[in-house]
Amino acid sequence: MQHLISVYNGIDCPDVWRPLLSGKRAGLVTNPSGVDRSLRLTSDLLHEAGVLCCLFSPEHGVRGDRQAGDHVATYTDERTGLPVYSLYGGSHHIPREVMDTLDAVVFDIQDVGARFYTYIYTLSYVMEDCAAADKEVIILDRLNPLGGAAPEGTVLQRAFSSFVGRYPIATRHNLTVGEFARYINDTEHIGCRLTVIPVRGWSRGVQFCDTDLSFIPPSPNIPTHASALCYIGTCLSEGTNLSEGRGTTRPFEMIGAPWLESERVVDHMRALALPGVRFRPCCFTPTFSKHAGVMCRAVALHVTDPSVFRPFESALRLFDYIRRTHPDFALTPPDSRGIRFIDRLLGCDDFSREDFDPDVLLHRQAALLADYATAIRPYYLYD
Repeated sequence: MQHLISVYNGIDCPDVWRPLLSGKRAGLVTNPSGVDRSLRLTSDLLHEAGVLCCLFSPEHGVRGDRQAGDHVATYTDERTGLPVYSLYGGSHHIPREVMDTLDAVVFDIQDVGARFYTYIYTLSYVMEDCAAADKEVIILDRLNPLGGAAPEGTVLQRAFSSFVGRYPIATRHNLTVGEFARYINDTEHIGCRLTVIPVRGWSRGVQFCDTDLSFIPPSPNIPTHASALCYIGTCLSEGTNLSEGRGTTRPFEMIGAPWLESERVVDHMRALALPGVRFRPCCFTPTFSKHAGVMCRAVALHVTDPSVFRPFESALRLFDYIRRTHPDFALTPPDSRGIRFIDRLLGCDDFSREDFDPDVLLHRQAALLADYATAIRPYYLYD
């Protein structure tokens, strides 16, 4: 039987956060993943402590009841009776009249360790707003569910910055939320008053599946640790006409389309003998999103060893092969600035080029990743 490691996230350390928040008027950025080890909501715990004045909603909503990209409105929370101010929709900023009523803004959301996951950019705007108003940011830190052993993917070029990649960090960024905040607070010259309540019991070689914590989906389409791990690579399908499995029980662990020759693709991927993953042909019919109601032939990824699986390289080679062998494959059209969504996800426009070669990209990015790994090390809170 596997020995599970006991990990205590920031919210599980009331001996630290209670005296820190005592007497303060706090707002909280959170969602359903903001829970303690007993699965009690952080919003309830801070409300019971008498410090909570309002809630702030990221993408998907405070209660996780919004799909990707859905507008999040400002409303009153039924559970606490507190106002909920949207940070995803019309503006990413906290209104100044709201900020003036607060002493601090607390952040407690489980990140998935991917550059294009939007919660860390919600945090970045909160940090900017708090710096401008001279308010404190308090992060109840959580483990990086993918571990923190090695960054992977690409390092974003600033020309492709957006809300799915605001800073030049790696696709698999290798940081906890608290470490990310420390890094950008310094390197992006935000300069907010920042306090991070660290995780206890976690080290960089530990992935979520190694711990005794319960996995709470941090967003509607990341239902498992395996989906979070695959997401590092298969999220790139969002910039194509391939379904990423939204509207199925295994989003990001399956990708497909009505025209996909799934058995041919699987034969190719098996021949590559990529570490830590197996491929299987399958079928699914999405209930919403791309190809809704249409049967798709698909490829399923089965992670066999999370410690050696390279999700970015695996997905990159998968999509490259599909593009070269399937005339129906297409990238989503460029936006008003002429930038494709896959370029924003990748942080570069290599895949959009006709002469794309995955080996060239991976070789070039290896040096950039090494420099990035050196740059973030001083901001580590964990060994």
